[in-house]
Amino acid sequence: MREDALKPAMLNDPKLKVVDVGGGTGFCTLGVVAAGIPPENITLMDQSPHQLAKAKAKPALKGVTILEGDAEDLPFPTDTFDRYVSAGSIEYWPEPQRGIREAYRVVKEGGLACMIGPVHPTHPVSRFFADAWMLFPKEEEYIEWFTKAGFTDVKMTRIGPKWYRGVRRHGLIMGCSVTGIKPKAGDSPLVMGPKAEVSGKANTNPFTFLLRLLLGTAAGFYYFVLPIYMYVKNLVWPKNWEM
Repeated sequence: MREDALKPAMLNDPKLKVVDVGGGTGFCTLGVVAAGIPPENITLMDQSPHQLAKAKAKPALKGVTILEGDAEDLPFPTDTFDRYVSAGSIEYWPEPQRGIREAYRVVKEGGLACMIGPVHPTHPVSRFFADAWMLFPKEEEYIEWFTKAGFTDVKMTRIGPKWYRGVRRHGLIMGCSVTGIKPKAGDSPLVMGPKAEVSGKANTNPFTFLLRLLLGTAAGFYYFVLPIYMYVKNLVWPKNWEM
């Protein structure tokens, strides 16, 4: 499924210079390498030193430039990369629009940005857990963020296991891959104010902690059972529904 998610990124030339933002342990970066991009042409960036340590330990990522940094304030000059990819990271960003604006800035003219992430569900139970858990953008929000940042030819591809058919029909969570082309060199036309300060103070309220623990446990069980249900349903009652 990683290969399918990265197809829209058009990693079709080994000379491409690629950045993987929010790359964590390097799972997506391994897909970039598998697509034929040499490690020395790839930069992996994440905020977590712990995650990056795991990425550095992977033999297949030897030669990849691995940096610690903020997706909403990238430490790269404007017009640096041919491709920008980010997978499973946007749902943790405080300001997704700011991060996508940064994606536009660091990509070269004619370059492409590819954002892989979850889509907000419409089913009430899935929506409850999604809203309590983290950010799950709507399909139209992805398109709006890319368009506002200045990207053109913005496209969305729904992704997921082949047996996860009809997921949108039932209003459940699915993944998507959104791409956009940078039409001209330079910074994004979108003007934004200063980046908001994020408080590092942890919430020590025991009631809040217990509530989050219970919600997290329930959500984990729900999202564990749901794919099993979809898989069995596809075996017993296959339908030609789109993703």
